[in-house]
Amino acid sequence: MSYSDANDVLIAVVPVRAGSKGLPGKNIRPLAGMPLYMHAVRQGLRTAGRVLLTTDIAEIRQDDLPDGCILCRRPSELAADDTPIASVITHLIRSQKLFHQDILLLQATSPLRTDADVHSAIALFEQGRHDLVMSVVERDRGVLKYGMMEGDRFTGLRNTAYGFQNRQSLPPVYGPNGAVYIFSAARFMATGGFPSECVGAFEMPASRSFDIDNEADFQSVEGQMIKERSSAATRIDL
Repeated sequence: MSYSDANDVLIAVVPVRAGSKGLPGKNIRPLAGMPLYMHAVRQGLRTAGRVLLTTDIAEIRQDDLPDGCILCRRPSELAADDTPIASVITHLIRSQKLFHQDILLLQATSPLRTDADVHSAIALFEQGRHDLVMSVVERDRGVLKYGMMEGDRFTGLRNTAYGFQNRQSLPPVYGPNGAVYIFSAARFMATGGFPSECVGAFEMPASRSFDIDNEADFQSVEGQMIKERSSAATRIDL
């Protein structure tokens, strides 16, 4: 099945891979009552209405997926540790004929991302001012003190004068948190990967910017999700 004839422009893509050195089997491991990948799938259905799940995990079957989610088997050569996600997206666009779609990329390892976060990305992208929109989180502004060496000459990354200022007086710095990306398939194919000339960003708090990589991350995220559900249940009872 292909979504090439669909009338809706937006489609969510959830990429999950079998191999994981930091935490083997993490993508299908139960998290707060359902497999980790399923949190992203259901969120994609709520926010985009349609989902493509690209994976090499044999245990995941089409029958396990909710309506509106299509399983796309990923070739083994695109499931290695060093496979760029851009190559996975390119394969999906070509195999599913998504050339006229906008793609909402949701990483399964960011389960604390909220539907409101996703809608913020969609709303910003729909303004038409950016080739790509991504979620970011505030990072250590001390990085502005760093620079490059050209022979024996030091040049600051942004402003060499920042190297002589107190960290607290430096402007805020942001970095991708990997939770949300949205871009057009046509622009992606035209540039040969993620378009980077005009990138829009919206901020997510650090509390929702966890990227599960190891056991400690998994336990921390699960504890936070259980706590939030318990708090929500208490508010309803009141």
